[in-house]
Amino acid sequence: MLAQVTIEYMILIPLLIMQIFLFPLTVGWIMDTWVDSRRSLALEESASQLGSSIQQIYFSLNHESISAGALTTKFATQPFIEGYPYRGNASLRTILEPEFNSSKILDVTLKVVGLEIATTTSITLGQNVEWKNSTLISNSTQACVTAEKFSNGTILLYFGAGT
Repeated sequence: MLAQVTIEYMILIPLLIMQIFLFPLTVGWIMDTWVDSRRSLALEESASQLGSSIQQIYFSLNHESISAGALTTKFATQPFIEGYPYRGNASLRTILEPEFNSSKILDVTLKVVGLEIATTTSITLGQNVEWKNSTLISNSTQACVTAEKFSNGTILLYFGAGT
């Protein structure tokens, strides 16, 4: 009987020691995954709000009753995601051929500074939109979008230049 208890201890003690090391490592890995998912979701929410704001600005200025002028709007998005600022940029592409006066898509990409977390949202706009290459810095006092409508109906959109 004593030999059986000794054999059980010889088998179980290494397993218990292994569990002491594996459990914290596993929990740490699961928590890291959960934190990254939470940050990604917060960034996606910010990108969605940003895209919606840009689209609303465009559609507001695109109405015939609005004459030429400029509009600057600050965003209601959060300046940090769990203490990390994020940067954004955008690029404009045409859905079909330009000669068919087709709509354009603005792809807005946000990336958390210092982390490998990024997301892209796409916004459908009209054929009379132009995008000026610019960068959004979330924690900047100039975190805004500026829209300029010209007399020919073209609407130029870009980040920054706000006060």
